[in-house]
Amino acid sequence: MSLKGIYAIWWREMTVFMRETPRVVSAIASPVIWLFIFGAGLGASVNIQGLDYQKFIFAGVLTQTFLFTSIFYGAYLVWDKRIDLLKSILVSPLSRATIFFGKVLGGVTISLVESLIVLFFGIFIGIQYTPISFLMTVAVVIIASAIFTSIGLTVGSMMESPEGFQLLTTFLLFPLFFLSGALFPLDNLPGWLSTVTSINPVTYVVDMLRGTLVGTYHFDPSHNLLLLGAFLVITSAIGVEAFKRMKS
Repeated sequence: MSLKGIYAIWWREMTVFMRETPRVVSAIASPVIWLFIFGAGLGASVNIQGLDYQKFIFAGVLTQTFLFTSIFYGAYLVWDKRIDLLKSILVSPLSRATIFFGKVLGGVTISLVESLIVLFFGIFIGIQYTPISFLMTVAVVIIASAIFTSIGLTVGSMMESPEGFQLLTTFLLFPLFFLSGALFPLDNLPGWLSTVTSINPVTYVVDMLRGTLVGTYHFDPSHNLLLLGAFLVITSAIGVEAFKRMKS
């Protein structure tokens, strides 16, 4: 695996991203609407775990930002197939693992930029950052973005049409988000719903971010980090294998 190759792929992704400023605007528009309209509306009358609703859902809104960006990043892989750009990359001397991790790094960078913008809005609802909490939040965003970008790229490597990719990810994304505790507490859930949330990787991302930002954990932090590390290894390994099987 070549570090120069990873950098070259990453730089190409950044060049494309910098030419498409509307991508950033569209990516943060939905989370800001959730936070300042939906959150403020319920926040006027709802308190959860001693927090007003805006603060409670802030971790979920932040997760929504990089979750959707990371998963949909795989759609650009499908478009690269359509215009035969991916073919020229796949037949280059770069290994498939190098290409995969270069694209993952690109997706993580874009997700991090968008997440930092949402973190800025957190100041206006009373989120108080410390140097440790901010750095920890950034670290979780990077790890989680790498996981979900790997998933998006794996799905994208198997799809031939952007429409098919969008249909599949829509049925994947919304259940992952809504069944993660992003918008409701995980305490006292019905048995079936508790089981579903416990096998959802997004649940542990939201819980880790919520605990880091406002001090309210549902699971043990070390448990969250251990699972995120395991998800990262598994999704990366699956992604590399999917790229190796992709036809040039």
